[in-house]
Amino acid sequence: MRRAWWVGGAVVVLAVAAGLGVAKVGGIGSAAPGKAPEPALEFTQREVVRPLKAGMPLSLEFSGALVAPRTAVLRAKTAGSLLELSVGEGSRVRAGQVLGRIDLSDVGSRVAERAATVESARAQFLQAERVHASNQRLADQQFISPNALDASRAALDAARAGLEAAQAQLATTRLGLRDGALVAPIGGLVAKRQALPGEKLAIEQPVLTLVDLSVLELAGSVGTHEVALLAPGQAVEVRVEGLDAPVAGRIDRIAPAAEPGTRAIGVTVVVANPQERLRAGQYAVARLVVADETQRLTLPLAAVVGSAGQAQVWVIEGGVLAQRSVTLGRRDEVQGRVEIVSGLAPDAQVLAARFDGLREGRQAAVVERAAAVASAAASAPLR
Repeated sequence: MRRAWWVGGAVVVLAVAAGLGVAKVGGIGSAAPGKAPEPALEFTQREVVRPLKAGMPLSLEFSGALVAPRTAVLRAKTAGSLLELSVGEGSRVRAGQVLGRIDLSDVGSRVAERAATVESARAQFLQAERVHASNQRLADQQFISPNALDASRAALDAARAGLEAAQAQLATTRLGLRDGALVAPIGGLVAKRQALPGEKLAIEQPVLTLVDLSVLELAGSVGTHEVALLAPGQAVEVRVEGLDAPVAGRIDRIAPAAEPGTRAIGVTVVVANPQERLRAGQYAVARLVVADETQRLTLPLAAVVGSAGQAQVWVIEGGVLAQRSVTLGRRDEVQGRVEIVSGLAPDAQVLAARFDGLREGRQAAVVERAAAVASAAASAPLR
């Protein structure tokens, strides 16, 4: 029995040792294997671009309301009641056309008064002339003294001056009769009527506002660093609210100095409007494209991404992805390209669009077949 006990104990010890060995081996075998490397991203040749040297025309824009430079205010030149006004707002008039009349009863009375004054002054002058002629004959016969002759000559001069003054006053008063007719100074349209028939008008009171729409102007401003690119006569494209197609314009004049407190210089664009399709007050945007002879390093707008206000691009260098900060210059919205001033080599391989899930250091390659990764995640270009 003692021998059997030793044999049984040995079996138990061997079983425990075997279990520990199995447990150790199981622990080693069940350890997590190392993480498998990420597969390389594949991009097609259409998804990767190289910077292109090209000219970048400079586009300048400024906006404002169209104004009519030929605008006139018809005012009453004499006081009186407005008897007639034959036009209203929107009516077409021609230069020299009589548009209304003012009651000149008071002016007529003043004209009659001035005319009577002239006749009185003329009678005094004739009397002084006769007296002086008589005194001249008496002086020649030495019947009166030279002092008496001088006195009659002075009276004659005074009477002549009085007659001339009365005639001048009559002529001035008669001008009021002519000013009773309201005559259009320019041709065009009636923009506003400021008086109605029956109203009592004062001198220089506005009655009508006339506007000529054949030529309109758009006033804007450009920066002092851009004004050197402009010159009178340059063609401008003007887009006006309400019109589908732009209209042609040209730079008419440029201000000689910047506006106080700003670095902006005024520019005036003239827009021909012979058919009067445009109206004063319409909002318009003028666009001027200045040609560029300099060859600049450019990329598609879609290749540039933004991060914390800094423009960046994704490039493939040595088979891995890298992000590079770049400095931007001119933008051409028509061609969809932007100038790269610094931060990128001319032979760099740049991703042509924005992709999700990119990480610096990840392997990437350009393949000829359609890419199964990355291209499906393209998003909108940076604006």
